[in-house]
Amino acid sequence: MGLKSALKKKNDRRKFQWKSRKFKVRTLNLYAKSDPLEGANQAKGIVLSKFQKEAKQPNSAMRKCCKVQLTKNGKQVSAFIPGNLAQKFIDEHDEVMIERIGGKQGRSKGDIPGVRYKVIKVNDQPLPRLVAGKIEKGRR
Repeated sequence: MGLKSALKKKNDRRKFQWKSRKFKVRTLNLYAKSDPLEGANQAKGIVLSKFQKEAKQPNSAMRKCCKVQLTKNGKQVSAFIPGNLAQKFIDEHDEVMIERIGGKQGRSKGDIPGVRYKVIKVNDQPLPRLVAGKIEKGRR
């Protein structure tokens, strides 16, 4: 340890923090650049197809999801359809509104692997009210 060792330690820290993936993603703002919603809370899209995704261990359920193409930039994302028998209210080519599910650090939540968004509206009708039977599905 010499007289200038503190300066060397400081410069080393500055140099080697670029080896950390966490630091690099945060500094270069990589999440915002690759975000399909482009920083917005919600986005509209068109349903391309419906599919089922198997839940992670120890659950064995089939989670109902749909493939959505966003209208603002044409990117495709998969979205979870919440609610009991809610997938019956969503058809192909319907216009849906999606939002983030709210997993930690923008990742998927719960036992659905690779699905980060959920459907909240179908043809401008709130999905929970459709499932509850309070309103009928709007015609497009």
